[in-house]
Amino acid sequence: MKRILAGLIVLALLVGGGLYAVRGKLAVKLVERRVAEGMTSDLASRLPDGLHVLICGAGGPFPDADRGAPCTAVIAGKRLFIVDTGEGAGRTLGRLGVGGDSVVLLTHFHSDHIDGLGNIALMRWGGSNLTTPLSLYGAPGVERIAAGFNEAYAFDSSYRTAHHGAEVMPPSGAGITPRPIVIAAGADSVVVLEEDGVKITAFRVDHGPVEPALGYRFDYKGRSVVISGDTSVSPVVAAQSRGVDLLVHEALSPELVKVLQDGAIRAGRPKRAKIMADIPNYHTSPLEAARIAQSSGAKALLLTHIVPPLPLRALEGPFLGKARDAYDGPLWIARDGDLLSMPAGGSQIDRRRLR
Repeated sequence: MKRILAGLIVLALLVGGGLYAVRGKLAVKLVERRVAEGMTSDLASRLPDGLHVLICGAGGPFPDADRGAPCTAVIAGKRLFIVDTGEGAGRTLGRLGVGGDSVVLLTHFHSDHIDGLGNIALMRWGGSNLTTPLSLYGAPGVERIAAGFNEAYAFDSSYRTAHHGAEVMPPSGAGITPRPIVIAAGADSVVVLEEDGVKITAFRVDHGPVEPALGYRFDYKGRSVVISGDTSVSPVVAAQSRGVDLLVHEALSPELVKVLQDGAIRAGRPKRAKIMADIPNYHTSPLEAARIAQSSGAKALLLTHIVPPLPLRALEGPFLGKARDAYDGPLWIARDGDLLSMPAGGSQIDRRRLR
């Protein structure tokens, strides 16, 4: 009996080892095919002509399994614009198949909106063999942001050129070029870019004591999207969103943040409780965002910069509160990988999630 059992064990190991080897070979073949596909096309090349919004970071500064730090990609035609570059944004974009040349626009300089900038610039340079630096738009002060990242990455850039050669990593393509956005006194907005059929308007929002803070409107072939950036309730956001196809608005639930505040008090963490008490006054609640969308006639509303995190889907109801009652259009809570497509010349919004 012992010999029979021993023989069965040896047979199982041999068969299992063979299956393991076969599975490994099949996995390599599958990866080879996917790598080849990924090297020959990116997401923009597979999308119809139009305006597309891809969420590459739907969260805020808190850890969240479904939502990284703030990042929203806008694809207009074949051009890629990235609004904010929170930590992990570059890796998320790479995982979702987004690459190539890009332009970055910052809403403001809070750490959770800029701490992935170095990686975004590096991936653009290394992935596209570009000979000009990344263009970085932002409010006055963006020069210091660019200079800081350029200095921090100076050694890294030199190593990569030395290792791979100037043909592959041309030194002129490394780093970041700042492009300050100046809104004239007494004005609420300014057009910062108008080319290839794309028009980008920057506008003031209220995120005090952060000053200035910006939102952006994108127009392309009859389709439009507004990205609020971080802001309390702002009439400028409402004005810029008038009749827009899609309003991407930040949202913080005061009720759920109060739960965190109370928990910090019970845990004997008064400083953390103070932070929780402070943050609602320079953000917008889901109900307030819904009212803005309704009053401006926005055709759809996507809530992002979700604070606090929602580890359970059942929390989405308490997070929204009465927001759905205040807005009669489509309303969604963003997650990383959400793609909303607005084909040129149409009126529909196609929504799906990339994995």
